[in-house]
This record gives sequence, C-alpha cells and structure tokens, in this order.
Amino acid sequence: MKLSLSFATSSIMLTSLLGFSAGLLSQENAHGHHQRYKLIDVGTFGGPQGYVNPEGNGGPYINHSGMIVGNTQTATPLPVNTDPFICYPGPNVNHAFVARGNRTVDLGALEPSEDNCSDALGINDHGEIAGQSSTSEFDPLLGVNQMRAVVWKNGKIEDLGTFGGNESGATSVNNRGQVTGFALNDVPDPYSIFGYFFLGSPNSTQTRAFIWKDGVMRDIGTLGGNDAQVFPGYINERGQVAGISYTNTVPNAATGLPTIDPFLWDGHKMIDLGTLGGHGGFAAALNNRGEVVGNSNTAGDTGTHPFFWSNGVITDLGTFGGNFGDGNDLNDNGEVVGDGNFPGDQIRHAFLWSHGYKKDLGVLPGDKCSTASAINSRGQIVGLSGMCGFGIRAFIWERGEMANLNDLVFPKSDVILVEPTVISDDGKIGVNGLPPGCDNGDVCGHPYLLIPDGDCDDDLSARITADQSIPSETAKYLTPQNDQATKTDAVKTTMDRLRVRMQRKLRNTGGGLP
Repeated sequence: MKLSLSFATSSIMLTSLLGFSAGLLSQENAHGHHQRYKLIDVGTFGGPQGYVNPEGNGGPYINHSGMIVGNTQTATPLPVNTDPFICYPGPNVNHAFVARGNRTVDLGALEPSEDNCSDALGINDHGEIAGQSSTSEFDPLLGVNQMRAVVWKNGKIEDLGTFGGNESGATSVNNRGQVTGFALNDVPDPYSIFGYFFLGSPNSTQTRAFIWKDGVMRDIGTLGGNDAQVFPGYINERGQVAGISYTNTVPNAATGLPTIDPFLWDGHKMIDLGTLGGHGGFAAALNNRGEVVGNSNTAGDTGTHPFFWSNGVITDLGTFGGNFGDGNDLNDNGEVVGDGNFPGDQIRHAFLWSHGYKKDLGVLPGDKCSTASAINSRGQIVGLSGMCGFGIRAFIWERGEMANLNDLVFPKSDVILVEPTVISDDGKIGVNGLPPGCDNGDVCGHPYLLIPDGDCDDDLSARITADQSIPSETAKYLTPQNDQATKTDAVKTTMDRLRVRMQRKLRNTGGGLP
C-alpha cells in the first residue's frame, strides 16, 4: 500500500522519530545564542584546593535554588591514619561545602571536625545534603580511620551508621528525604566491593547497598552475590536506586572477581540490568523515568562501552570505532552524553545519544580529545576538551556549537576553567578550575560556579570567533603510529579500567581525558 502524508504530518513524525532537540539538529549557532556567565570562586577553607564532584558520582550537585555542593580543603594538615578514600588527595583535611552565589558554608565533619574529612555528594531542593565523613575511630581491617555516611539537615550533621561493619558512605538524596549509599556489615569478605574492588584490600567485610529515611537504614539486597554498592549511584524522585552488585560468589577467570552487574532497585526488588556480554558493568546515572546509563565490558572482556537501559532493554551505545567509551550522564528526556574512542584507542570524542541516534560533538579548535560530563533538560552539555590528557579546557555545547567556557566569562577572568561537572536545568554550571598562578600539575585547583548573566555581547562573540579560528589537528592523530604523543588507556584489562574510572569519580579526581 502506498501512503501519502502531508508535509506537516511528515515533519511531526520525523521530528518524533529522531527524538533530537532543535539544538542538536541545528549545526550553526549565532554566538549571541550563548550565554555569558558571572564567575564565582567558591574558594577553599584555607587549604590549597577544592572540587565540585563529577556528575556520575551521585548527586545532583546543584538544586533548583542554585545551591551547589562539593568539598574543599582547610588549613589543617592531614593527621595520621586518615582514610585516603575520603581525604584524597591531600595534603590537607577537606570539608564538604554548600555554596549559593557568593556565600560558601563549611559543613564541617563528625567530631573532631577539624581533624576529619568530609565530602558532599548530593543535595535536594530542601537543602538536605548527603555525603560522608571520616571519624576518629580506627578500622583495624583496612588500617585507616573509619568513614560514615552522613546527612546534613538544618546545619547539623547526622551519622547514618553501618550494618555492623566499619565503613559507610552516602551518595544521593531525593526530595522525599530518602538517602542512598553503601554500608559494610560484619561478615568477612575477601572480595568486598568497597574493601577489595576499590581499595585493593582482601581484609574487609561485605558491602551492602542501602536506602535510608528518618533514621532507618534498609539493606536493599544483591543480585545473588555477597555485595552490592550504590557508590557511585543515584536515587531518583520515585525512590528508585541504581548501583552495582555481584551476581555470584565465584571469581571468574576474566576479571579475578565475581561478576559485577549494574542494577535498578524499583522500591521492592533489585533488577539485573545485565551487561554487553562481559563480566563487569556499572551504573553511572539514573533519571526520573527509571532509565540508566552506565558502562559495561563487551563480549570477551576486550572492551568497555557505554550503555543505555530502559524498560528491560540494554542498548550498546558503542564508540567511534575504538574499544573503549564511557556513558557519563543522562537527562529526563533520555538523552545520554559521554565519550568514545576512535580506532587505535588514541583519541576520544564527546557524544550525544538520543533515541537511537548518536552525534559526535567534536573538540574545541586545536584539540584532539573531548568528553561530555553532564547534560540538563534543555539539552545543554558541558565537558572537557584538550590534548588527550593535558591542556584541558571546559566547554559548553548547545544549538550545534561547542564553545570554550573560558570565552563566555564576563568580565574576562584569568581563571582557567578546566572541568565542568554539572549543569542545572536553569543553566548554572559547577566547574573545577585553576586560579591565576596555578598550573595543571600543582595542588591548587578551586571549585567555581558559573551563573548565566545575559546573552553574549560583541566582545564575547569576538572571543569565540578567535578561538574557533585555531586550526584543528585532530585528524593527524587518528593513526596508530602517533600514540607516543597522546595519553592512552594504560590499564591492561577492562575490569581494571572500570575500577580506575570509578575510583576517579569516587576520589574526586575527575574523569580526565581519556
């Protein structure tokens, strides 16, 4: 049968089929469509550096009131027996912060607050904050001071406890006051996800995922193994939780660990999201529709690809021809951002995936690599572009154009914005940067907040035009012979690579390139 459709009907069906926003379909952007931004230095509490955490760590890190959370260092040097997991990378004690506009508040830590580290990993619209704090109690199994999941409410910190073990941590809190994270019990486990997979110690106990509300911590089970963890992980407004779990108790030959699968807990049971054929995978983000983005080993455990899971179906989002890629974030429209390697695994580009269609977002002029960190409901994307491990610059991608965020700061600043980690639905951006006099190799980075402050004027448009006139040298690095000039995947196995990527998220070092 031959069908005849009007132009209007055809256009509606085509737009629905593609599922892309007008910003994605458009490949041109008059620079005036970009916002200019007011730059606010969140600063430190007397120490050398601070961070806004990566979006896939937990979150969200910005609420609808524009309050942003993270951690920044105090003037107190790290005492002995500090936990490198939460006090990473030093040299000083770090404390969780909440900032709004020009006001930054030190959230403190469990007593003695001056000696203990803390980190904020999620904030809801009521200003309730989830995270963790070190304590003065010693963990004889791991050989460091213990860590606890905590919640900050009305200016007070609350210890959420454990399941009888020595460690716990919280990652996310929703507007219902539900908190999720992990807590150890007292059952010995040489393959504890927290103790062994993340910290490399076989001397630990079982790791269990929890949901907490009003003083009650609930173990939400596993996929059949001994351990489950929501770190990194999310809880959405429906109370659904995404994380990782062992599916059995027997280490497999490919990874040396029991098989790890991502899960979605629907409020009653834990759903195994599966993998892309390999023996390991993890959830990176969860939206309010119950859709999950993450990363999984491929068949034969020879590569790692980003995936999108929805309604029982896992979709391989692929790469740009290489073996490795990452899914980092998604919005409530089911749009996913991340990065993928090209053949030879020497360079990678940021991507946007939407309803079966994938777009290479490219790089800033003169760069070779990029990764997309976060996306909001308006389809605005932030990420990093650079020379595959150095010379990194923060970008925003919108309406088909990638722009250097440093070009959009008004008035012009000497701060170098490096790693944007989160963007709110109203366009506020949390970004890590280098204050004047601070180099990439120094311990001196600051967290910053970018607040939209009107459309680009002629001066900012000129900056973007000048930046875009720099010739791109990406193509010459697509051949295997040039791997000496680029940073490649140094780990030997895909499970090691998954571990490294997750540790980067958990230890606030950022996703980096690649």
